Amino acid sequence: MLALRLGRGAHPLVLVRRLLVVAASAGVGFLLLCTLGWAMGHPAGSAARLLWCLIPLAATVQFAVAVARTEPGTRPRTGLSAVGLGPARLTTLAATSTAVSCAFGSALALLLFLHLRSDPTRSPLGGQGAELLARGQSLPLAAMLTLLALVPTFATAATGMAMRHHTRRAARPAENVPPPVHTPSGLPWGVALTAAGLAVETYASRSGGGSAPPLPGQFDGSSAGVLAGWSLTAIGLALAGPGITHLCGRLVQTLRPGAIRLLAGRTLMTEARNIGRPLGVLCAVISGVFAATSLSGSGAVRPFGPLTGLGAALVIGCTAATLLTATVESRQARAATTTTLHHLGAPATLLRTAAAVRATAILTIFAPLTWMVAALAAIPLTA
Repeated sequence: MLALRLGRGAHPLVLVRRLLVVAASAGVGFLLLCTLGWAMGHPAGSAARLLWCLIPLAATVQFAVAVARTEPGTRPRTGLSAVGLGPARLTTLAATSTAVSCAFGSALALLLFLHLRSDPTRSPLGGQGAELLARGQSLPLAAMLTLLALVPTFATAATGMAMRHHTRRAARPAENVPPPVHTPSGLPWGVALTAAGLAVETYASRSGGGSAPPLPGQFDGSSAGVLAGWSLTAIGLALAGPGITHLCGRLVQTLRPGAIRLLAGRTLMTEARNIGRPLGVLCAVISGVFAATSLSGSGAVRPFGPLTGLGAALVIGCTAATLLTATVESRQARAATTTTLHHLGAPATLLRTAAAVRATAILTIFAPLTWMVAALAAIPLTA
C-alpha cells in the first residue's frame, strides 16, 4: 500500500518513467507470446527463437533497475530509519514498485495477444500473423504464464540487488573528506572481450559458422557464430564503458585546465561507474544497428519481420532511456554540490558550460569508437 501511495503522489516525470517501464514490459511479453505461438506450429528451432528474446528482456530489466534507482520515494534520507524506512524497507519498496509496473505490462501483453487471436481482421503482424498468434490452436496456460512472469521476476530480483547496495551506501554518514575517485577496473577486460568478439565474428563469417539460427521475424541472414561474436563485443563495450568515461574525465583536465574543465573532468570521473555502463551498452547497440544496416544494403536479401522490428525498437529504446535515466540519477547525486556552488556565488553559466564540456568529451570519444566497432563488425558480414 505504501508503494501505491508513493506512486499516486509522484512527480509527472516519475510517472512517465514508470509508464515507459510498463510499455517495455508489455512489448517483451508480447514478443515472448508470439514466439510461443510460432513454436506451436514449428517446434524445430523454437528454443533458439526464445533465446533471442533474452536481448530485449535484458534491456528492459536494465531500464527498470535504472528507473527504480531514480525514484524519489525510495531515496535514502536522514531520519527515515527512525520511522522504519531503513535500507531494507526502501529496497522492498523499490522492488515492489518494479514488480507492479512489470506485472501490469505483462498483463497488457496478454490482453493484446488474446485480442489479436480473436480478431483475425486486425493483425499488425502481416502474413505471418496466423502462425505467430497460433490461431486455431490451444496454447498451454502454464507456458504462457511462465513467459509472462520472466520480466517481472528478473526485474524485481535485479532491482532488489541493485537497490540493496545503493541504499546502504547512501545511508552511510557523510565523511569530512570526500572519498577518492578510483579508476574502474573493467577496462582491460572490456577491451579483451570486444577484441575477442570481433575475432569470433570474423572467423565465423569466413568459415561459414554453421547454419543460421531461426530468429524471430525472418532474420536468418547470419550464423550463430557471427551473432555470438557480436554478443561478446556488446558485453565487452559494457564492461569498458566506465573506464572509457573515466578516461574522458582525465583527458578533459589535461594541459592547464581552468575551473570549467576541472569541474567537468572531475564530474565525469566521479560519475564514470554510473553513466559509463549505459554508454557502453548504447555504443554496442548503435554499432549493431549500423552493422545490420550495412548488411541489409549489401545486395543480399535480408527480410526483417515485424517481431524483429519490435525487438530492435525495445533494445534501442530501453538502452537510450536507461542512459537518460542514469543521467538524471547523476544529476540527483550531485545536487548538494550544485547547491554549494550556487551558495558560493558560482554563475549558472559555469554549470551549463561544464555540462556542455562533459557532453562534448563523451561524444568525442564514444562516437569514433562506435563507428570503428560498427565498421569492423560489418566487414565480415558484407564480404
